[in-house]
Amino acid sequence: MAAAAAAGRSVVFVTGNAKKLEEVIQILGDSFPHRLVAKKIDLPEYQGEPDDISIQKCQEAAKQIQGPVIVEDTCLCFTALGGLPGPYIKWFLEKLKPEGLYKLLAGFEDKSAYALCTFAFSTGNPADPVRLFKGQTHGHIVDPRGPRDFGWDPCFQPEGYDQTYAELPKSVKNSISHRYRALKELSAYFSQQNNTTETTPGPS
Repeated sequence: MAAAAAAGRSVVFVTGNAKKLEEVIQILGDSFPHRLVAKKIDLPEYQGEPDDISIQKCQEAAKQIQGPVIVEDTCLCFTALGGLPGPYIKWFLEKLKPEGLYKLLAGFEDKSAYALCTFAFSTGNPADPVRLFKGQTHGHIVDPRGPRDFGWDPCFQPEGYDQTYAELPKSVKNSISHRYRALKELSAYFSQQNNTTETTPGPS
């Protein structure tokens, strides 16, 4: 009974981006035991290291939602710039567009970068710790190619591919992306939690 109730539970995913919600639902598929509900809320723009930013954002979101909440944070880190733009990629992209991001590395031979996605989950109870689920995909920053409907995708070419995120078919991107890797971790955690309500935990 408890498992059935848990399986029907709604978890708020904080986003105002319909494309992002679509991608997350596509990647999670039927394996996610809860109902994901998107909600746009205004959160402060925290500064600091990616983990700290994710935890603070999630705590604030849980306070506003008063229930279980998932917050996502994405970083794009250029090796030549010591990891920048990192968590500030949203602002860099807004001001510079994908072309500008590519031009940032004009003076550097090293065009390597990695995309980092962090999903932070809070049960909504301030006493429970925020859990982080992370995924990373390595690649290179290139002259933008492909559709412009998804952030910095046109200028990020994942390792081992000759197409950018924007040019890759959605099914391929969704099987290698930083978001996919982080969601796999998150999904595994929820499935495990769901199973423990059904059975006594065994050795992992």
